[in-house]
Amino acid sequence: MDALILDSVALGYADHPVVSELSFSLASGEIGCLLGGSGCGKTTVLRAIAGFEPLRHGRIALNGHWVADERWQLAPERRQIGMVFQDYALFPHLTVADNVAFGLRDWSRVDKMRRVDEMLSLVGLERAGGRYPHELSGGQQQRVALARALAPGPTLLLMDEPFSNLDVELRERLSIDVHNILKVTGTTGLLVTHNQQEAFAMADRVGVMLGGGLQQWASPYELYHEPATRHVATFVGDGVFLPATVSGGNCIDFELGQLCRIQPVDVVNGGEVDVLIRPDDIQHDDASSVRARVLERVFRGAAFLYTLELASGHRVLSLVPSHHDHQIGEMIGIRLEIDHLVAFPKVVV
Repeated sequence: MDALILDSVALGYADHPVVSELSFSLASGEIGCLLGGSGCGKTTVLRAIAGFEPLRHGRIALNGHWVADERWQLAPERRQIGMVFQDYALFPHLTVADNVAFGLRDWSRVDKMRRVDEMLSLVGLERAGGRYPHELSGGQQQRVALARALAPGPTLLLMDEPFSNLDVELRERLSIDVHNILKVTGTTGLLVTHNQQEAFAMADRVGVMLGGGLQQWASPYELYHEPATRHVATFVGDGVFLPATVSGGNCIDFELGQLCRIQPVDVVNGGEVDVLIRPDDIQHDDASSVRARVLERVFRGAAFLYTLELASGHRVLSLVPSHHDHQIGEMIGIRLEIDHLVAFPKVVV
């Protein structure tokens, strides 16, 4: 059974539409993510699921029960939803243990203490129960916020940019930890973020949003290798488009040769397309007759990300092991190695 269903949901404020015809679902125990830039409507969707925003159209279901449509909505406190916020929202005057216990007011004292101990152990803060939020690091505070949200046993956990206040290294580590915690507890989760690394680390399913609409709802692997739209292709990961011509048999011809197994595009033979080239599609090969000039290089530790200029003047990106240390202006050999060939009809400017 699906834990969450959004069916043709539309949201807005006054005369300003924010989200239109949004539909997706999450199975029980799955972690989903709405990924997009500022103003795309992702946080508004989260608020509507929580019950804080009325629907203009469509409906929302939780665990097989409809909880909202354009005429009616179930109160937020009756939806069994937990929330983790960007700013932690901990009570500064309460200890860590009392913060975690805040949503357990109807529990017996013994059950409450046992649950608090269980949650603090789950998030790796067994010895922090007597401390106060200001005595903790940002990452520890976010773990307390997660423990508090999970303590009542919600059927759905909503997370609004939960790691954006943390440094990059801690953000990456904590996103993996939270993913593992949700999987251990079997909790269905929905994250909203603008950070694709967080989305890929956390989520089983990711929805890329643009202008209040859902461009694609798929696994991180599918988004990267099989983008449904040009926006998804450019928003997720690095890459460039090169001009090509459809030559039949699901093949294309362009300056780096002929490639086949192209995804279907609405272009007849001889028609022009733009083919997506990822940095991992361009392999460094000293023996290759195809040469490209190094224009830029970014050191990433294990690899360099090179910006290369082809003979035509078009540019591509190449991710090369860092022991291949080439200088700006140097000519290097390259070859194409593509497993997922993606193209879109050429954009006429």
